[in-house]
Amino acid sequence: MAAISPENHGLRLAVRYAVLVLIAIIFVFPLVFMVMSSLKPDQQLLADTSSLRAFLPVGDVSLNNYTKAFQRAPIGLFVLNSVLVTGLTVVLCLLICSMAGFAFVYLNWRGRDLILSVVLATLIVPFETIAIPLLLLVSKLPWIGWEGITIGWLNSYRVQIIPWIADALTIFLFVQYFKGLPRELIEAARVEGATWFQIYWRVVMPLSGPVLATAAILKFLVMYNQYLWPLIVVQQEQYRPVMVGLQYFFQLNIAWGEVMAYLTMITVPVLAFYLALQRAFIASIASTGVKG
Repeated sequence: MAAISPENHGLRLAVRYAVLVLIAIIFVFPLVFMVMSSLKPDQQLLADTSSLRAFLPVGDVSLNNYTKAFQRAPIGLFVLNSVLVTGLTVVLCLLICSMAGFAFVYLNWRGRDLILSVVLATLIVPFETIAIPLLLLVSKLPWIGWEGITIGWLNSYRVQIIPWIADALTIFLFVQYFKGLPRELIEAARVEGATWFQIYWRVVMPLSGPVLATAAILKFLVMYNQYLWPLIVVQQEQYRPVMVGLQYFFQLNIAWGEVMAYLTMITVPVLAFYLALQRAFIASIASTGVKG
């Protein structure tokens, strides 16, 4: 096989990077357009859409659209609610689903395969079919809080979190990943006298960075973009997430620049979460391994 010359190798790298940069630009353009449009008044925003000026901070650029958007609706509260609900749900979901996946893969108990099959079968059940029964259930459930025992979970954070702290897709991701881990690690830990929880927490989970990052990103996107369930169970403004707040925001007589400002603000947490987990995902892949 002929060796590749340094000149050809450099040309291939240049072409590869050029293609990657082009793809990145294509994906970044809508975000740049959104941010730049949020800084311009409506007349200039509409006039710039016919040229590349739409992607540049030129003309009458200011933060007036953000100021007006905050004055019209409690956007900061909506974003905070979504970040709080989504963050807690993701953390609880990763903990519970990883434990379930560990039990399905490493523990031997009667009915394990049947229950796993039933759990995975729920993937084909659309949410719309269980929305009303779930609503009737959460409206009658008791809750023990600072005010004592209350009936019903409506208009609260818990009704947006607890029903979603476990799902079949996340359990499936953990099951498939745990099946690929070396069994020798588990056997060695058992020989050393480790309990099953110690094996889960100290052996399996430190090696599960890639699946944790993947499951967290998928769960974050699903929870952050939820609209139907919060619309059903939340009527008070203080508990509204961003997607329900966006629908409320559109009912007002607002300018396009204000819409772009709102969209920019609700996009920032998603990008920050993704970039943070992307770095953790790459670091976990680089550090994962079995040392002899």
